[in-house]
Amino acid sequence: MNINQKLYLTFRALRHKNYMLFFTGQCISLVGTWIQQIAISWLVYRLTHSALLMGVIMFAGSIPALLIPPFAGVFIDRINKHKTLILIQALFMFEALTLAILTLSGIVQVWHIVIITALMGITGAIDMPLRQAFVVKLVDETNMGNAISLNSSMFNLARMIGPAIAGVLIAYVGEGTCFLINALSYIAVIGALFAMTINYKPEFKKKKENVIHELVNGFQYSFRSTTIKTALLYIAVLSFVGMSFQVLMPIFADKILNGNAQTLGLLMSASGIGSLFGALKLASKKNSKGLDKIVSICSLLLGFGLVGLSFTNITVISATLLFIIGYAFVTILAACNTIIQEHVDEDKRGRVMSIYTMAFIGVTPFGTLFEGAVAEKIGVPHTFLLNGIIMLLFIAFYANKLQQPAKEPIKEPAREPQKI
Repeated sequence: MNINQKLYLTFRALRHKNYMLFFTGQCISLVGTWIQQIAISWLVYRLTHSALLMGVIMFAGSIPALLIPPFAGVFIDRINKHKTLILIQALFMFEALTLAILTLSGIVQVWHIVIITALMGITGAIDMPLRQAFVVKLVDETNMGNAISLNSSMFNLARMIGPAIAGVLIAYVGEGTCFLINALSYIAVIGALFAMTINYKPEFKKKKENVIHELVNGFQYSFRSTTIKTALLYIAVLSFVGMSFQVLMPIFADKILNGNAQTLGLLMSASGIGSLFGALKLASKKNSKGLDKIVSICSLLLGFGLVGLSFTNITVISATLLFIIGYAFVTILAACNTIIQEHVDEDKRGRVMSIYTMAFIGVTPFGTLFEGAVAEKIGVPHTFLLNGIIMLLFIAFYANKLQQPAKEPIKEPAREPQKI
């Protein structure tokens, strides 16, 4: 296969006009999001010099992803996803613009940031399952896995570019301008959504049931499927040990590697490059066959990568291991996402992807608390070792559960008679 064929295979989902518009708009918007995220951290640090308050800001932004998605998922299955996504992006723009005005006017205080970050967390808790349910409708079924992998590559490319731009902008023009740039970046994704040709048709017609009943129905449906349940468990464990450990990287760079901020930047860049490479590698697959084996192999890579990280104090080796960890992390995430999307029924997609959001984002605050508490007792290297062992034990028990050759029939939960 020559280079042109390889590129065509990797980026084939972009042949769909609607997906190309979505991909382009999201690329610009996500860079703005990462610029804002770094600027918020720096602003809070500049105002308070408090690690505790920085943790409070992170918690305020993350905890809605545990509480909101189950209810959001019920409504996502009922609504016009296209129009709702435009509204959500407009809310993001308004929140960023408010933060920019407060900061540029010089009146911003920490409580402002806590409230706005919490509002952004609520909006994001709706946005993530909504986007996941919407994007698969922009391509045909054969390109679904490719589209999901390209989404992961887009996210990790923004994660590499955004912080670098933020560092320059904060130094020369300040945090307020960073927030304003993020607000303006939403014009790209909103414009892309308006430019799409969407023939919306309700995906199912039935009498709308009680919200709580549909919420419970979504959980029952997800956990009756061995494949969906196992993929969700993989993502939860991945978030707990594969994402949360990153909160300890500044300490690892300083105390274990005897480095500085540049060392931390090198380590995080290595992880980001590995993530981007993993997403593009998965996107180049012709189809979704063999994803269960890929998840198993990458789980081993992630587990042994974390174990290896606990035994090294050499920067180059640490960066190499983080490249492997980043590669494995994103490959598992994108592969499990594809497995779920291919097995879920259309009228349950919003609810199932809301549970996916809980597993991925909602678990993170508790993972970071666990990492900090354990590292305080046994040290950073031993915490990495524990994370690796948890990942390896999980794959030993659950890897075979993903080996489903085709979409399995899922028995619908029994319906209780409706009271009149």
